[in-house]
Amino acid sequence: MILQTPVPIPDLSIKIDYESKCLFIGSCFSEHIGNKLRYHKIPTLINPFGVVFHPKPLEHLVTRAVNQLYFFNQDCFEHLEQWHSLEVHSSLNQGSQKALITYLNHELDVLRHKLQSATHVFITYGTAWGYKHLEKDQIVANCHKLPQKNFAKELYSVEEVTQTTLEIVTLLKDLNPSAEVSFTVSPVRHLKDGVVQNTLSKAHLIAGIHQAREKEPRIGYLPAYEIMMDELRDYRFYQDDMIHPNLTAIDYIFERFKEACIAPLAYKTMSKVLDIQKGLAHRPFNENSEANQRFLAQLNEKISTLQKEVPQISF
Repeated sequence: MILQTPVPIPDLSIKIDYESKCLFIGSCFSEHIGNKLRYHKIPTLINPFGVVFHPKPLEHLVTRAVNQLYFFNQDCFEHLEQWHSLEVHSSLNQGSQKALITYLNHELDVLRHKLQSATHVFITYGTAWGYKHLEKDQIVANCHKLPQKNFAKELYSVEEVTQTTLEIVTLLKDLNPSAEVSFTVSPVRHLKDGVVQNTLSKAHLIAGIHQAREKEPRIGYLPAYEIMMDELRDYRFYQDDMIHPNLTAIDYIFERFKEACIAPLAYKTMSKVLDIQKGLAHRPFNENSEANQRFLAQLNEKISTLQKEVPQISF
């Protein structure tokens, strides 16, 4: 049963529509909501440096992008026949140092351009537990299967979350004063840290963001964690691992997000896009049948009509 009194979501001062340019960075929950917007063909960039759970590495990446602090040889290392950077997710690993640096610097330019042009930036924190690389003395985005002895696990304090959040907002607003910047805490449970430790981590993140909001009124907050905990308080809304929200939960949270953050005038276009996307996903029994040819002709007509109405949409 879903809670009868929904968790309130503050309305964005600038609503998302098909003229918007959105950026989602942070934990995997950023990808869930960002991919929903992308599916509806609202221009959206998602995690160019892969999933990053901790606030501090996110600040490092935003700092690099805004200040154009490019990656060099000393920012990379070889391990298990792959080249890595402690500042990004392991999915970005490359087969050579040159390939990795080239790729990272390209993505840095992509991120900077999006930060500069975005109308809406959404940043999702996943955990306050971080792994500090002892030699470099910095919290990393990913440990890349390096020996555990190279790291010290530590809990980011509420004050540190607050300071990092304010620093990110300052960097973004200096580059793009008109961007709507919102933070959220991922509802994904980090149970490898322990149940109590996960709760403590989420509490630090939530308290830190809200302390930052008290000091900086330009910070928005999306209560995805609270919706999951209070409106969807049932394990049937989790995947089998009892850690990640399932598709039903993600769809529900997106609908709440849509109500608060997307301009009502965009709903009609979103509905048309959804209808076309379903048509594109359709797999006929007989591709050469007359019925399927009629279906494809009708689908192409829908696409053509929509693209005349909203030229920036492409399928």
